[in-house]
Amino acid sequence: MNNTEILRFKTLICERLQTLSAQSEMGRDGQAVVQLDQQSVGRLSRMDALQNQAMAKAQQARRDAETTGLRAALARIGEDEFGYCDACGDPIPPKRLELNLTATRCVSCASG
Repeated sequence: MNNTEILRFKTLICERLQTLSAQSEMGRDGQAVVQLDQQSVGRLSRMDALQNQAMAKAQQARRDAETTGLRAALARIGEDEFGYCDACGDPIPPKRLELNLTATRCVSCASG
């Protein structure tokens, strides 16, 4: 992989990290503690609020996992290991990396 491609992937990774950070900020309110005031909210509304909170926490967990993978990809770029399969050492096709910036295995190793 040439320097231009590496720079393009590094830019894509940084942009995705910024997007995830912005999404995390917007999702903070949904993860807040649900107030169970029976005087102001009915039982079904409380259940709905708890379900919304659980979904917000699950979305945050997915964002956190993706952020971890993207930071690992940036570390691999710094070590000149990005774009190479962890299992066999062959280059990972750029199209695969475009679909999944955190890919660490080529198609044959990932499927086998």
